[in-house]
Amino acid sequence: MQLMKMGIGFHKISHIFISHLHGDHFLGLMGLLFSMQLNRREKELHIYAFKGLDEIITTQLRYSMSALHFPVQFHVLTPEVKCIWEDQAVSVTTLPLKHKLPCVGFLIREKPKPYRIDKEKITPDTRLQHLALFQQGKDAVNERGEVIARFEDYTLPPKPARAYAYCSDTAYTPALIPHLKEIDLLYHEATFLTDELNKANETLHSTAAQAAEIARACGAKKLLIGHFSARYKELEPVLAEATAIFPETTLATEGLTIELDT
Repeated sequence: MQLMKMGIGFHKISHIFISHLHGDHFLGLMGLLFSMQLNRREKELHIYAFKGLDEIITTQLRYSMSALHFPVQFHVLTPEVKCIWEDQAVSVTTLPLKHKLPCVGFLIREKPKPYRIDKEKITPDTRLQHLALFQQGKDAVNERGEVIARFEDYTLPPKPARAYAYCSDTAYTPALIPHLKEIDLLYHEATFLTDELNKANETLHSTAAQAAEIARACGAKKLLIGHFSARYKELEPVLAEATAIFPETTLATEGLTIELDT
């Protein structure tokens, strides 16, 4: 329902990553699967989660006497740093988190981008096959292996590859920091304020200040905090606690779009 409200086409979704098996992180999945079914989806869907989600879904399908007419592939996660999926553009790596159930965060990192062709340097006799080499950072050579055109003479530096990490739910985990160095956007849970630190430790959640400490330590460009306790009717104190440590902090509110530098 939220995808439809935000105008996001769910048929474009091909991979779903579930951090852990607490209900608030997967209970909407059956509704999404049935919506895909009703809209005659045919494309394969990949679901990444800890062991048990496949059984939960297939049990609901069995007892409702339902069948999906599109293939679903389940991939079992393990609590380790591991690349679990990649294509030519991005990779997805799991990051172990500290919670009451096995839980991981997800680091989504763009692959290095090609060099940009400097259009002002292109002449009518520049060959297309040479441009393809220049974008890869390679020189053009002749049959004898001699360089006839250097890529740096025709290109501009590549645009920076961006990275986003999703870390929820977790207690304060400094072990994440080396994996998040200079990340563009970090989502980190901020369930409690520091005056509820004992509660955060007991439930294996983080405070807003701890989320900000992680962002500052890893050199993140932006921090997005969420997963707020229902006890906080007003979220400004949560934001204030985080921004006191890491000014580039934003509240994760429903329907928010975050723009990253390109």
